[in-house]
Amino acid sequence: MEPDTLNHREHAILRAVAAGRAEILIGPAPDLAVDGGWCDHSAVTRLVDGGWICPVRPGVLGDRVPARLSEAARHALAALRPQSA
Repeated sequence: MEPDTLNHREHAILRAVAAGRAEILIGPAPDLAVDGGWCDHSAVTRLVDGGWICPVRPGVLGDRVPARLSEAARHALAALRPQSA
């Protein structure tokens, strides 16, 4: 998934993950909570399946683990930021 294909909701989720406000639920389908509230499942699925978001550590089924941006996501998002002169 390319950065320019992300929608506003996905960008908001990525900002929350980058700020350390998100937890991923370990299970057969990705679920993500930001500030305790569950995020849009389809947006989270796109981000996890696209390699943008991952847990900070392994967990067992049902664990809520802090989420982080993948290394590739950090590089892709950094490339989108305007460069200051």
